[in-house]
Amino acid sequence: MSIRLHLLVGPALLLALTATVIAQPAPAVDVGSNIPDRKAIAEGLFPEDECEQLKAAGYKCMGFKPAVRYSLPATSFALGSAELPDLLKKQLEVFAEVLKGRKGSDKVVRIEGHADASGSAAGNMTLSQRRAEAVRDYLVSLGADPSILQPVGLGANAPKNSRDPFAAENRRVEIGRATPPS
Repeated sequence: MSIRLHLLVGPALLLALTATVIAQPAPAVDVGSNIPDRKAIAEGLFPEDECEQLKAAGYKCMGFKPAVRYSLPATSFALGSAELPDLLKKQLEVFAEVLKGRKGSDKVVRIEGHADASGSAAGNMTLSQRRAEAVRDYLVSLGADPSILQPVGLGANAPKNSRDPFAAENRRVEIGRATPPS
């Protein structure tokens, strides 16, 4: 017995399916204890730059990869602290190099602060906001344009390790492009 399935997809349904697929955020790339490569960070945060360069050279661009979010590093913050550890500062120096060239850009970079589940929900929200702001302030001190940086605290609402909400890896900062409002 053979079964044939014919699927007819109209433009409206195809557009709706495409929008749904695009709207799903990709998992963050875990930087871990590595110092990231400047070029890789630039291509990850601003993938459309390559298309703009091709167009400026008279070529046609057929599209680009979606922007990447970076998770810095899994256990970067001490429990209850928004103080930036030395390793995190070294990693952020690479991000600052990339962001320095973005002054006056219409591209917004979102800095998400996260906490583990220890402490109250309100306390974790405040702490995660302080972590995001500490990262923003450090990037600005290195020359990044504050107008393109959007610090947001998410508390313990988006754990990296959902099986253990108290895990140290849930205390982190993620940096990526802000999605435009729909």
